[in-house]
Amino acid sequence: MRKRGKNCSAGCRTQDHLTWGECVRAKNAVIAYAGIGGGDFTAQKKWDAELDAYREARRQGIQPDGTTMPKIQAALDASDRAGAAYGRDFAAARPLEA
Repeated sequence: MRKRGKNCSAGCRTQDHLTWGECVRAKNAVIAYAGIGGGDFTAQKKWDAELDAYREARRQGIQPDGTTMPKIQAALDASDRAGAAYGRDFAAARPLEA
């Protein structure tokens, strides 16, 4: 026969559960996101957003110099100004020396 509270976790307030699982379920315990190396979900969302923006730029024919948001945005802005897709063969005009 099982004894109530014998299998409860140390932090259980009531100590009246028949099993450890019942005790933990009663606490409504949830598992928090923990990325590789202890990262959090905010960093993961930022990384995913940058990769999505990079994919979208590539879909438009633009080749950013990297996958970070500043590089992607610079490539998008250069493409808009020039009216052509920024990429490997893209040449931005520079002022001529006098």
